[in-house]
Amino acid sequence: MRRHRLRTRTFLRASACAGAAVLLTVGAGTAAAAPADRTDPRAEVAVLALPAIGVEDLDVVPYEGTTDDRPGSRIQDRGVAASPYGEEGGVGPGDVGNYLVTAHRLSAGGVLRDLPELEQGDSVYVTEDGTRYTYEITATRQTSFRSERSLAEQRAEVPGKPGEEPTRAMITLSTCATPEDDAAGNFWRDEFGNPEHRIDKVGVLVAERPAS
Repeated sequence: MRRHRLRTRTFLRASACAGAAVLLTVGAGTAAAAPADRTDPRAEVAVLALPAIGVEDLDVVPYEGTTDDRPGSRIQDRGVAASPYGEEGGVGPGDVGNYLVTAHRLSAGGVLRDLPELEQGDSVYVTEDGTRYTYEITATRQTSFRSERSLAEQRAEVPGKPGEEPTRAMITLSTCATPEDDAAGNFWRDEFGNPEHRIDKVGVLVAERPAS
């Protein structure tokens, strides 16, 4: 199935000349777009930037699976981010649904060590296949690896709302809550060394444009 991109009705042109860069903005009142097929295989490595916390040029490697499973953990161990697709995975950048991105906070370079500091309104940039997608952080969530309900909420097509059909392109950035769990006396770990809790930052797509 072909993935569907979220389109809008408003285009802002840098100039009237042919070939000028076009900025696509996504705002309230945009007509609902069809959800993307999250089982659609992805092979393109995206690049993530989080200026507010100093993250630049972080590779996001797609794979078939779900968040923080064995294949995803192995990808994260390389010091890059992982993005699953499949029945329990997510969609791709700019697609209607939940784009899931996970990376380590402490090990393998700790590429998302400062993720908890992302605040509402901060920008997230994802570049893939010649397009730059801009998301805006709207919420912070916590996921428990020991709760099937909590995991379902993280992986839902609408973050936090399993079973709801998505109408917007969204992103979930996730990393471990190891320091917080340890401070609370919670030393539980899964078979891959993950603590019980994850810190998730959720955002919505607000713009897309050709990558410069």
